Amino acid sequence: MYLIWCTLFLASQINAMDNLRVAFEWKVVDFLYPSQEERSLALQNKAFIPENNIPMGLEVYKDRLFITIPRWRPGVGASLAYIYLNDTLDNPVLRPYPNWEAHKMRSNDESPEIVSPFRIRADQCGRLWVLDTGFTDIAEDTLRDLRPPRLLVYDLHNDELLRTHTIPLDQKNNDSFFANIAVEDHDCEDSYAYLADLNKPGLVVYSWKSQSSWLVKNNYFHFDPLAGALNVSGVEFVWSDGIFGLALSGPDSEGFSTLFFHPMISYNEYSVSTRILRNETLASRSFHEFKLLGSRGPRSQSGASFFHKKSNVLFYALINLNAVACWRTTNPHYDMISQGRIFMSNETMVFPNDIKVDNEDNVWVLSDKLPIFLYKNLDYNEVNFRILTAKVADAIRGTTCDSKLVVIPTIVDKIKPIMKNNELMMNTNGNSNNMNTNRDMRSSSNRIYHTTFVLVSLTVFAILY
Repeated sequence: MYLIWCTLFLASQINAMDNLRVAFEWKVVDFLYPSQEERSLALQNKAFIPENNIPMGLEVYKDRLFITIPRWRPGVGASLAYIYLNDTLDNPVLRPYPNWEAHKMRSNDESPEIVSPFRIRADQCGRLWVLDTGFTDIAEDTLRDLRPPRLLVYDLHNDELLRTHTIPLDQKNNDSFFANIAVEDHDCEDSYAYLADLNKPGLVVYSWKSQSSWLVKNNYFHFDPLAGALNVSGVEFVWSDGIFGLALSGPDSEGFSTLFFHPMISYNEYSVSTRILRNETLASRSFHEFKLLGSRGPRSQSGASFFHKKSNVLFYALINLNAVACWRTTNPHYDMISQGRIFMSNETMVFPNDIKVDNEDNVWVLSDKLPIFLYKNLDYNEVNFRILTAKVADAIRGTTCDSKLVVIPTIVDKIKPIMKNNELMMNTNGNSNNMNTNRDMRSSSNRIYHTTFVLVSLTVFAILY
């Protein structure tokens, strides 16, 4: 079955064009200091150690592209910065957001305004939502929590801080790690933020209107122990991250979205209506309202995801395959056959770490070689961090996510009776001699490959129709 699935998946991507292009790239990150003297002083005092800075999350709003640089190790210049979309492609210098003062690490007990965010989100109301983990030296033995995890919201029109919300003690524990955020912004005065705690794991829901939050727990938030082993560009490691990928659809007729979500260490995708999540009481009593959509298939652990409302396409990063894929949510089937490959590269897409789609229908992907940074050493003589982009229409052209394609969703169903018969044949005639057994097995193998050939032909025909 695995052979057939893989073959059909490859066949279903025949027209995929890998249309993403590199928009920005860095060998090493640098910042725009107020003066060369201040930069030299930061280097001398080890307040800035260039090789310890790694881009992690991104967001695009108008002419600015925002980047998070978490404090994995000492010497991070600023943990939230931006560049302009018309900046140079090679090694553009980062500007701290909203200013240098917000990132100043002081020797006393006073913590900076922004400590160490992983993901951010700009909404349609002109606000930038920053989910701050509060941790510094995350990859070191000297891990410290400078602040409790909290949400900061900035006005993108003037870069002023509008509001902060510290996550209450009863909605987290000592192991909590808030690494991703999605914002439901249909109504600017009644918006909701969904904050993923990948370690606890749990989902904290924050209401802009009531300025309060509550914790939602569900078994689907937990990692799959069978999916924990990863190998990215030869770096082998084991993770146990729970709920991570969050993507919100547009509103339905009642004003509620669908939240598509998945643990990072899992092959499955899930969904739930925000009608459930917005109601604290309902969320704790509605286990069966959380739906399993299906599996992406082997080695398909996924990190960040994003929903493009105009096309109804869900984009997501396949961190173990150095790839970005998609699924058209109007397709009732969620499996390998219904997935579209947007881009795959062991050079320019090593560990895709964040995905966004801006208001101009451009998809943006940040890749950063994070496992190499954490477990080996980056070569700073070569490009390490990239941001790639394309128009959504160009990115999905030729994939199963393209609305112009006609893909037969029931092909996999045609395999099941054949595979079932094959298994029966393999398990019967236990008293036959070895010659008969080998002949039956060869016959069964021929049936599998014949079926694969036929079904691949059907798939290709459906795609090229």
